[in-house]
Amino acid sequence: MDDKSAFAKSKQEKIDAFDPSGVGNTTSGIYGLPFSVEEAEVVLIPVPWEVTVSYNAGTAYGPQAIKEASFQLDLFEPAIEHAWKLGIAMEEISEEWLQTSTDLRHKAENYITWLEGGGTDLSEETVGELLQTVTGKGQELLEWLKAKAANHLAAGKLVGVIGGDHSTPLGLIHALAERNEEFGILQIDAHADLRVAYEGFEYSHASIMYNALKLKQVKKLVQVGIRDMAESEAELVRLSNGRIATFYDAVLKEDMYEGDSWKKQCKKIIAQLPQKVYISFDIDGLDPKLCPATGTPVPGGLAFEEAIYLIKALVRSGREIIGFDLCEVAPGDSDWNGNVGARLLYKLCNWMAVSQRKLVASGYSVPEK
Repeated sequence: MDDKSAFAKSKQEKIDAFDPSGVGNTTSGIYGLPFSVEEAEVVLIPVPWEVTVSYNAGTAYGPQAIKEASFQLDLFEPAIEHAWKLGIAMEEISEEWLQTSTDLRHKAENYITWLEGGGTDLSEETVGELLQTVTGKGQELLEWLKAKAANHLAAGKLVGVIGGDHSTPLGLIHALAERNEEFGILQIDAHADLRVAYEGFEYSHASIMYNALKLKQVKKLVQVGIRDMAESEAELVRLSNGRIATFYDAVLKEDMYEGDSWKKQCKKIIAQLPQKVYISFDIDGLDPKLCPATGTPVPGGLAFEEAIYLIKALVRSGREIIGFDLCEVAPGDSDWNGNVGARLLYKLCNWMAVSQRKLVASGYSVPEK
């Protein structure tokens, strides 16, 4: 069969011909699935960007690492019969944005080294030009992603972003804000990301939640797994009048050691969220043994199944996941980081679909919209 006739197959014909127990086809889409972006119910937008990372680099290559690892993942979901038939597709990784990120990253790295007291002295003019350029490109990236996401949402797709550093999903959050009167953000992360233009970068990875909160539609930010936070961020939480609820990793663990179950903890977390929820998942929210190459690993964090249980409990509560991002996956020296990222991404896609009644999970009765 030639390429033209293969392309002409309908989605149902592709489903009928696909073997979900077979060897992952690395010439197909993510997870070896045969679906195009037009056919898929879930569209993933990769954003290969990491200009402002302040510790370890590599997250711009996260989308590629996840895709490469995805081909060896088994597609069977015990609670969701034939989940793969939903259709998940990832857009092509933008070489243009990756190159722009690489070019600006080198300049930003010199500037950050200078800020930390090392490297060559930089003039005020040089610093000003760099910050202006990075901010301009950050705004351009936001608008690019917002437009892409808006088109997919208008077509009835479920949309997720694969970063890149944690600054990358802001455009999707803006697109969702234009379609929803209000929603909450469930942020799973080691860091609060509430810095104001960290290191002078308005669109810093450390400022994503500060920037998201500028949107009036974001009624609540619920942070889980936080274990690294600046005093200024803690003060912002304190002065938020309850708009930000932070569940520190150490407190969650201490309560569990003293007898609270994870089920009870999740119930407390979810109770803080409105009906519509966006999930922002920085992979460093997990125990760093699961993501050792991530940009800024921190001891502590959630086990993989703890994170998945929280997402399932969110769906079981009847809340609707309106979108998500998975950020800060870096390839490292092995396939491990991409492997964990690919598995987490698959869960996010499927449980978002269950929450929106596009998939049915046994034991999960999702209320009618």
